[in-house]
Amino acid sequence: MTMQRFTTSLLFAATLLAGHAYAQGAAPAAVDGAWARASVQGQTSSGAFMRITASEPLRLLRAETPAAGHAEVHEMKMDGGVMKMRALPELDLPAGKAVELKPGGYHIMLMDLKAPLAKDTQLPLTLVFKDAKGEEHRMELQVPVATMPPGAHGGHAAPMAMPMPMPTQKN
Repeated sequence: MTMQRFTTSLLFAATLLAGHAYAQGAAPAAVDGAWARASVQGQTSSGAFMRITASEPLRLLRAETPAAGHAEVHEMKMDGGVMKMRALPELDLPAGKAVELKPGGYHIMLMDLKAPLAKDTQLPLTLVFKDAKGEEHRMELQVPVATMPPGAHGGHAAPMAMPMPMPTQKN
């Protein structure tokens, strides 16, 4: 009977410690709606997009993938009537607020693609964050490759919708 109580107590303690270790290593942010734009032969760059919600204030330092020579955090914005894109040294992620990485705004720029990103495949992508204590955290993702965002239907949410034919007039 004593051995059974000891074993039960030991299992209970191990469970508590395992839960604590998991909490220590828990992801510092949640990522949803992630996708990477499919590319074609000869195309050397593409983009990855997602919503990131940090559980504590973080900075997105960089992204890494074996599918590209390098990946950078970029921003597109209007400047004097001209859309400009620039690399960011880091992207602030306030606690509890979703930051959208989307076409025409913040995004992960994948440059020097090693092969085309084929639709319906997965892109391995690692996000590297820094917390307020200066510690780095890595998040490994498998990002679906698509021609449009998840949940987009035809031209309804596509970045460039197909034109609709105009009705013809009879004279």
